[in-house]
Amino acid sequence: MRDICVIFDLDGTLVDSEVICIQVLADLLPDCSDPVEHLLQRYRGEKLSSIFQDIEDRLSRTLPLNFEAIYRATLSKRFAQGLQPIHGVLPMLEHLKHPRCIASGGPPDKIIQTLELSGLAPYFGTDFYSSYDVGSFKPDPGLFLHAARKMGFEPHQCVVVEDSLVGIQAAKAAGMVALLYSPSPPNHPYGADVTFADMEELTTIISSFEG
Repeated sequence: MRDICVIFDLDGTLVDSEVICIQVLADLLPDCSDPVEHLLQRYRGEKLSSIFQDIEDRLSRTLPLNFEAIYRATLSKRFAQGLQPIHGVLPMLEHLKHPRCIASGGPPDKIIQTLELSGLAPYFGTDFYSSYDVGSFKPDPGLFLHAARKMGFEPHQCVVVEDSLVGIQAAKAAGMVALLYSPSPPNHPYGADVTFADMEELTTIISSFEG
């Protein structure tokens, strides 16, 4: 693939936000006894409505109607207090010469806030795509296929960088190369084409698909 478009997931891939998201969830649910680490493993990459449904099933109660609004408002405040890019992301983006975009399951306003707070906005401009705009949530490939079309690339020209099972499944279903970022050894590679632990390795990995 001489012409490559790199499609990035956002939460847990470019920014260190997954733990914050799950910690906020745990703080708002004092009757949920699961450790944050277990919740993170269970819900990584899942869409919010599915997470809420699973919580209701496990707690045998209905969440308040305003729970999502409270969650998102609390999360926004926590992000403002210290959201950071994943280690190695900034130098990687400085050296990455290929077209790149973001395809995230989060709503557009959350994507914008995340990029601005983490200092990543200049690296992507307006090239970000949300499941909420497309109506397609991972593991459905629709979001990645939409991102590829908007960027002017065919699926086989795209490399997806993800940190979750549903993200890797979506990338493979879209016919794209799937790279799994996992700073610690993953329980399962999820069928990813390459698994890596250091973001500064990414440009070298992507260059291996050129030719």
